[in-house]
Amino acid sequence: MWQRGFAAFVLLALFGSTCMGQDAGKVVNDVARTMGATNLKSVQYSGSGFIFGFGQSYQPGGPWVKFNLKSYAQLVDYEKGASREENVRTYLDPPDRGGTALFIGELRQVAFLSGDAAWNAGPGGAPAPAPAAVEERQLRLAITPHGFLKAAMAAHPTMQSKTVDGKRLSVVSFTWKGKYKVNGYVNGQNLLEKVETWMPEPFLGDVLVETIYSDYRDFSGGKFPGKIVQNQGGFPVLDLTVSEVQPNAPASLDVPEAARQPVPPVGRIETLQMADGVWFLTAPVGPNSVAVEFKDYAAVVEGPFSEERSLAVMAEVKKLVPNKPLRYLINTHHHFDHAGGIRTYAAEGVTILTHEMNKPFYERTVLKSPRTLNPDKLSQNPKAAKFVTLTDQYVLTDGSRSLELHLSQGNGHNPGLLLVYLPKEKLLYQPDSFTAPPPGAPLPPAVNMVNARNLNLQANLERLKLDVQQIMAAHGRVMPIADLRKAIGKAD
Repeated sequence: MWQRGFAAFVLLALFGSTCMGQDAGKVVNDVARTMGATNLKSVQYSGSGFIFGFGQSYQPGGPWVKFNLKSYAQLVDYEKGASREENVRTYLDPPDRGGTALFIGELRQVAFLSGDAAWNAGPGGAPAPAPAAVEERQLRLAITPHGFLKAAMAAHPTMQSKTVDGKRLSVVSFTWKGKYKVNGYVNGQNLLEKVETWMPEPFLGDVLVETIYSDYRDFSGGKFPGKIVQNQGGFPVLDLTVSEVQPNAPASLDVPEAARQPVPPVGRIETLQMADGVWFLTAPVGPNSVAVEFKDYAAVVEGPFSEERSLAVMAEVKKLVPNKPLRYLINTHHHFDHAGGIRTYAAEGVTILTHEMNKPFYERTVLKSPRTLNPDKLSQNPKAAKFVTLTDQYVLTDGSRSLELHLSQGNGHNPGLLLVYLPKEKLLYQPDSFTAPPPGAPLPPAVNMVNARNLNLQANLERLKLDVQQIMAAHGRVMPIADLRKAIGKAD
């Protein structure tokens, strides 16, 4: 009797699974017909709205910094797995508080994908290879409205019914490339309302990316949303009002030879000695770091970008300061490009020295978030992070060398932004307040360089009475203090 019952249960489970797969396939096909995805080979859509700087909130745990989105256009070639995405942003009036690359007037960004190649439009429009972005951009094609349907048809989707805000929806799910879970929410009109997936991010771990589609309209026999809102990490990154859609638009997205050229590894560290026991550490991407030797230990200023970068910096510090433990990581603020490596330092038992406002966010979110998509050292060997926090200032000293941390007051970038000062050496490390051109390039005229950040940095140096001879920039290069004064139109 038990065997007959068990066999019936197995048959029911198998039958139910098959039906669920068949139901999912039927739903996907019905939606594809309604939205015109079946014969859609490419699409180009454009519009305007708002765009946000992911990871660049004013305060820890707050919404991402916001910009006007003057124009947005994306061309997608589904047959070749290619896309061209362009946005032109301007500042709000007044500008939103938080992090961003400074620009004058408007900032244009163009990102490309073609098969297994990704690149950006660099200076002058020259192709800049971006191999690390390939998988993410491919996944982002699979969460566009028609891209989701095409990816679902090629997979083995499952389906369940779910009530969301009082509305009954069909949730179609599949796993993309055997790694990324993708869920699509379909309403009773056979329209895709929402797609969600999770992407790996060094700072936040498995990040929910949720794209909401609404206000569908007819475009040449197919349907396309007139409104697209994408949330990442709990806050909007895109709020787009679509004004024009061109189904089966001509698409020519061949890979330029320059886009396939190798790029330097993010772990390639170059060292510039600034003084006895002080080194400026740079890499091909991401903010710069500084290594400082004390009597019995070493300290690193800034743990940016990723675990790979942080491990490379730590390895370099061990070469520069052998036989002394790395005891402190000085974290200037919570923006992801500056703090993406703090988990790696925590995994190595290094004490994190940061502003007091960051600690709750780091402990609650950064150090506890799941890491199933890209496990790191801390997720593989969990341990409690060690913190030392400050409000206005803190001095790290061994009796012969001092390293001072000072709060940069009154800036609109981050209320916990720290300046790092070595008084004996007259060296200043500053994050995001002043970025000069590359080595050898002249400073632009002061009229193009004067901005609130530069002026605020100078005001803080005067308030704190810091005697600075050289500035070590988190972004950019080492420069004399005269460059800052020249940039703000002040005589040396």
